[in-house]
Amino acid sequence: MASNELRPVIKLRSTAGTGFTYVTRKNRRNDPDRLQLRKYDPVAGRHVMFREER
Repeated sequence: MASNELRPVIKLRSTAGTGFTYVTRKNRRNDPDRLQLRKYDPVAGRHVMFREER
């Protein structure tokens, strides 16, 4: 149970406005703020920023 609280499941939503999401886990101790990653958006056909959605 404690591991689930430390590494919650988060959604990363594309900033390109396509509505595409990735689902991943993050460590709250290392990344307490909202996560931002540059990943591939297959709908847009290019790499864009993905922001954490809660």
